[in-house]
Parts: sequence; structure tokens; C-alpha cells
Amino acid sequence: TRSAPSPQVGSYRDISHESLSLFRLLEPRIGTRGGRSWAPLPLGTTADPTARPLAEILVLGTGDRVERLHPALLRHMRAGGIAVEVQDTANACATFNFLMSEKRLTAAALIPP
Repeated sequence: TRSAPSPQVGSYRDISHESLSLFRLLEPRIGTRGGRSWAPLPLGTTADPTARPLAEILVLGTGDRVERLHPALLRHMRAGGIAVEVQDTANACATFNFLMSEKRLTAAALIPP
């Protein structure tokens, strides 16, 4: 049995590129674009329009209430092809379940309330 590193995330303030890197180790991976994961495209290039990310959206639950993530982190994730939905954890669970029921490619990162 292989175990993945578990970054310590106790609050939304702990969410970082490093803490979300766990998703690169799991299958299916999120934000993959043409075999690349979580990396912005080189300047002057465009994404392969036929390459679909293995997950379309990452739902982040930030505990008891919605918390704002650092704008640079959100930009970095979007540049890597990851759509992000930030909600309180209860609503993030409901959103994740709804998206899964629609057969959407979805991942969730949830901080307990």
C-alpha cells in the first residue's frame, strides 16, 4: 500500500499550491491538459482544444463559512486548467454530490466545519 503525503490543512489560510499538490498524485488527476498537470502554458502557446482535463472542477470547502483564497493561488489553478468553486463545507459537499450526479468530472477538498 502506498500512502500520499498529507499536508496539514487546518483552515483556509493553509490552502496553498503545495497543499493542493496531493491531487497530482491521485487518479484521476485534475487540471491535466495534454499530459501537463497544474502548470501554466508557455508564453505564446495555446492549449490543445481536444485535451480534456480529467476533472473539470475542484470544489473547495473552507469550513463553517466561505473564505476567500489568495488571488494568486486561484490564478495559478485556473492557468493550470482547473475551475475552482469555493464554498462553506456543507454547501461544497452538496455541490460535489450534485456535480457527480450529473456525471461531471469533479474533485473536492474539504475542511471540516
